[in-house]
Amino acid sequence: MPRITGFDIPDEKKIAFSLRYIYGVGPKVSIDILANAKVDPEKRAKDLTADEINRIAKQLERHTVAGQLRRVVRDNIERLKRVGSYRGLRHRQGLPVRGQRTRSNARTGRGKRKTVGALSKEVAAKLEE
Repeated sequence: MPRITGFDIPDEKKIAFSLRYIYGVGPKVSIDILANAKVDPEKRAKDLTADEINRIAKQLERHTVAGQLRRVVRDNIERLKRVGSYRGLRHRQGLPVRGQRTRSNARTGRGKRKTVGALSKEVAAKLEE
């Protein structure tokens, strides 16, 4: 399993797809990195030479990926919370942030369903006693 800048990437897949296993590297960034490093995107990760791995690692350093990217995202969310913006309040409450409806969906954000409804006459009479 080749190791690029501290990340193990799958060796049986083509390198263009293997790079996507790194957080922050998508299809476009993967293709750009390989083009700048002059590595064939059709090549399998296990077939890479040490020189090609070094060139890819050097190109990856130009991009914000993995731990650094997670830190940037976390800092942005913390800033929204601190400023007290609407998005920050939604993050703080654990509700959808981007305008999705919450009346019928958003179960993961709102938690398990709690049934609220009218009581039958027998149950209401027992509660009054």
